[in-house]
Amino acid sequence: MMLRLHVLALTALLCACSKQKEEAPPSGAQTPAAGRTEKKALPVGLVIDVGGRGDHSFNDAALRGLELWAAGKRYEGGKYVDATPDEVRQSLPPHLTSDAASFKSLAIQPIVLQSKAQEDYVPNLQLLVDQGARLTVGNGYMLANAVRTSAQENPKAQFLLIDSQVLDAQGKPMKLPNVRTVLFKEQEGSFLVGALAGLVTKTNKVGFVGGIEVPLIQRFEVGYRAGVKTTNAQASQALMSVYTGSFNNMAAGKQVAQDLISKGADVLFHAAGADGIGVIQAVKEARAAGKSVYAIGVDSDQAHVAPDAILTSMMKYSDLAVYQAAKDLVDGTFSAGEQVLGLKENGVGMAQVRVDFPGKAEALQKVEALRQRIISGTIQVPAVPADLASFQAAAP
Repeated sequence: MMLRLHVLALTALLCACSKQKEEAPPSGAQTPAAGRTEKKALPVGLVIDVGGRGDHSFNDAALRGLELWAAGKRYEGGKYVDATPDEVRQSLPPHLTSDAASFKSLAIQPIVLQSKAQEDYVPNLQLLVDQGARLTVGNGYMLANAVRTSAQENPKAQFLLIDSQVLDAQGKPMKLPNVRTVLFKEQEGSFLVGALAGLVTKTNKVGFVGGIEVPLIQRFEVGYRAGVKTTNAQASQALMSVYTGSFNNMAAGKQVAQDLISKGADVLFHAAGADGIGVIQAVKEARAAGKSVYAIGVDSDQAHVAPDAILTSMMKYSDLAVYQAAKDLVDGTFSAGEQVLGLKENGVGMAQVRVDFPGKAEALQKVEALRQRIISGTIQVPAVPADLASFQAAAP
């Protein structure tokens, strides 16, 4: 298996909530738009986690990869409508815009199920298999056990698991012949936004807001801490970290962010799913009250949520991984296996910095220099807390 992230670097309609459909599914593919190739669409299913549609982050990235990029559709008013080429192009990250012409809609029928509780994962995956999905996507580490169960019970069905390896009953990694897994080096993208935070802070106090404290989310924190440490030792020592314990509680995210701001933090990075929208809202309100404070988004470019408040976003291109899997399915080249994607593979990165601040050009040059050193292997970004204390990188 080979994700061609560097070339193309890398869609259904039948949206439902675990028992609650966003749109009544037709028995067959949707009627193609006028002029579109009359090729039978392959059903591709996607189960999103409890964060749901509209998190402007992780789930929306997977939806973008399947619906907008692969199927050429927008979900609007409870149904799918055809997206224009401009809408697809404008949704692409800068490093893929030159390949925009390659993102032609595929003969894909998206089928999206939203889970309201972890108990919904297995039934939702099975429902997609029963609906005839040629590929079923489990979006998020929380679906790892459910994907294992479904893949073992349906050996002829094909699966894509985002953000986790397949785990056995003891929690140890295992491989299945009908599952492709895609993992990301979150610490590398988080390092870049941490380095920028260290250069931007005026109070020398920055913060991190995580969702559920698991190794995956810790990689965001560790990478962020390493980046801040590289550009601002004082801010590194004063860095404040809080976990909300959830990914679907905006009020919790807002509350912890307000607390960090009250303690002097002027840059907040979140890795908290929908809780992060609360973080951004707190920053937005603080700015409206006259405070100079920024938020850093995650997984998707969240600048549109609060244009003046988002310093940048740590990008994780799961949209590309989902799109590539759908394309491989259409091309007949989908295969099982494992991919681990970092900066070098364009699997993670840092979104465009649209806000202005003193010394912006110089700060971005320094961050770019650090990015190149990670890609070349000169900097090995720690991924676990135990490796953070010994990490040392020369400031750019």
